[in-house]
Amino acid sequence: MTAQKHTRQRLLIAIGVTVILALLIWFALSGDNADLLKTLFTENLSNEELSCLLMGFGWRGYIVVALLAALQVVCTFLPAEPVQVLAGFTFGFPIGLLCCMAGVLVGSTLIFLLQKTFGEKLRGYFVKKLNLDFDKIARSSKMVVIIFILYFLPAIPYGMICFFAASLGMSYRRYTTLMCLGALPSVCIGVGLGYMTIMSSWVVTVCVFAVLMVFMGIAFWKKDVLFSRLNKYADENKQPPKNKVREANGFVLNVLYYAARGYLFLCGVKIKATNKIGEIEGPSIVLCNHGSYIDFIYTMVLLRKKKPNFVGARLYFYNKYLNRLLRTVGAFPKSMFAVDMENARNCFTVLRNKGYLVLMPEARLSTAGKFEDIQENTYSFIKTSGANIYSLKFGGDYFADPKWGKGFRRGSLVEAELDRLWTAEQLKELTLDQVKQGVSQRLYYDEFQWLEQHPKVRYRCVQMAEGLENILMTCPKCGGKHTITTNKKKVFCETCGYLTSVDCRYQFTGDFRFKNLCEWYEWQKAQLEKEIAADPDYALSEPVELRLPGTGKGLTRHGGEGVCTLNREGLTYRGTRDGEQVEKQFSIECIYRLLFGAGQNFEVYDGQEIQYYVPRDPRTCVEWYMTSMILYDEAEKQKA
Repeated sequence: MTAQKHTRQRLLIAIGVTVILALLIWFALSGDNADLLKTLFTENLSNEELSCLLMGFGWRGYIVVALLAALQVVCTFLPAEPVQVLAGFTFGFPIGLLCCMAGVLVGSTLIFLLQKTFGEKLRGYFVKKLNLDFDKIARSSKMVVIIFILYFLPAIPYGMICFFAASLGMSYRRYTTLMCLGALPSVCIGVGLGYMTIMSSWVVTVCVFAVLMVFMGIAFWKKDVLFSRLNKYADENKQPPKNKVREANGFVLNVLYYAARGYLFLCGVKIKATNKIGEIEGPSIVLCNHGSYIDFIYTMVLLRKKKPNFVGARLYFYNKYLNRLLRTVGAFPKSMFAVDMENARNCFTVLRNKGYLVLMPEARLSTAGKFEDIQENTYSFIKTSGANIYSLKFGGDYFADPKWGKGFRRGSLVEAELDRLWTAEQLKELTLDQVKQGVSQRLYYDEFQWLEQHPKVRYRCVQMAEGLENILMTCPKCGGKHTITTNKKKVFCETCGYLTSVDCRYQFTGDFRFKNLCEWYEWQKAQLEKEIAADPDYALSEPVELRLPGTGKGLTRHGGEGVCTLNREGLTYRGTRDGEQVEKQFSIECIYRLLFGAGQNFEVYDGQEIQYYVPRDPRTCVEWYMTSMILYDEAEKQKA
């Protein structure tokens, strides 16, 4: 957001609040209330007479005080104490307290509705720059206690606490109960101070006020220490992991499976399954290649009755409803290409329980229909698992619904073949290199070779080429980057014009340089390798939107904006995160591969938190992926 736009928004908010306050004052003084106010300043009244006179403001006064209390919750820059003191001074303690609490209820409800409607877009307004780690607090088992403590800390407006609580996805009943109980003690103090002004001598009131101000001053002076201790308290009381392994619910699993099979049938996708070994024995690991988003559906054709446990990308578990569904069918999350001890414990739990663990060791979708490499520690896990190892190899799954494509292709054939790699006893006798070689050979696939072996397969799709611009970045004619566009079955270059078309067997038509997209993809990767090798200071840099793990309904939420840079040192993000300037670095050794969504984003996991970057030109995501791969492999070669 530009400074000019930010100033304009502040000005509009200030004008709006001024107008609302003016209307409230007019409403409060309507009727006979203006004359009552004059009497307060023209006659010498005792405390009892003053109290009786103030009660004469009536229902208009109650409404105004309640609305003022609601306004100070929503408008986080308005202080709460003046309204509370006014309520106690005007209506006494019981009625004043009820008016203020009614305002807190209305204000917190408005923030709850705003958060549910606009989500994290409002985060920058409500959540201020404080040395509080709200992510830690959200994951703490003492989260409710900490929310209560926040109401007593200085510099934290009610609205900020309400927005934070609303973003945690709790029910409205629990949310409002928590917000009202949390605000109650401080509201009692404010209203009580106003009430004392009437019922006691002004000397007592001033003394009490002075004592409170001293305490508030000390708390404000030491706020960083208090915030630090609160962060530490939240960290020491981490919520017990919810990622425990569950046995799949057979009923839900079957309902989802048959619904998916019915949908695939309507989309023209045929599945052919072959079981070469009969029954599999637990504990076992089933290794699958990964060419399609829905490979788990093809897996269930052969393994459904075993109720296997799947490992899935942690991103999909950020959504609370999808999280619940995935866990119901026996899945649990993993931070891809990052150290994830929690996932490792869950995997070993499945094997200890003599279960069936399904892994897709490539850990990302195939970009161009060929086998992607497997991270070294995955082979180590397989070797140390002590389980029976099986393979479930797919053919045609990539072509049925490619990573870059838009929808299923009618006429698709997907083959799934289940076979045994090693028994647990055989696995013990193998070296790590033998495990690596055996897994790679069994899972290796080339979809275009598979298609040559199935000459009768024809794909029918009007949008056959659409989306290719998100994996094919370099024009083979002019060498321009990110100039490729598509329309239905045709491929264009923004500079050269029409290039080629994609036929019903994923072949390029006409006198084109490449036979298919895989050849084009490997050529452009080779070009990028030459470019990087020739430049010792090579760096890829681009403005991005930062998105962070979502809360509630969303997978991710807006976290900030900045610039990402990828070079031989690693990945660096410089920009904002929830309104604060930050610099986040990932060394090249820690990245392995930047995951990417074709035409969407590139991402990296930091522990259990995803750093999800959306570039301005979504076609560049594939370049970030390929560059991370080339730089990592180059660093490994130099190390070796």
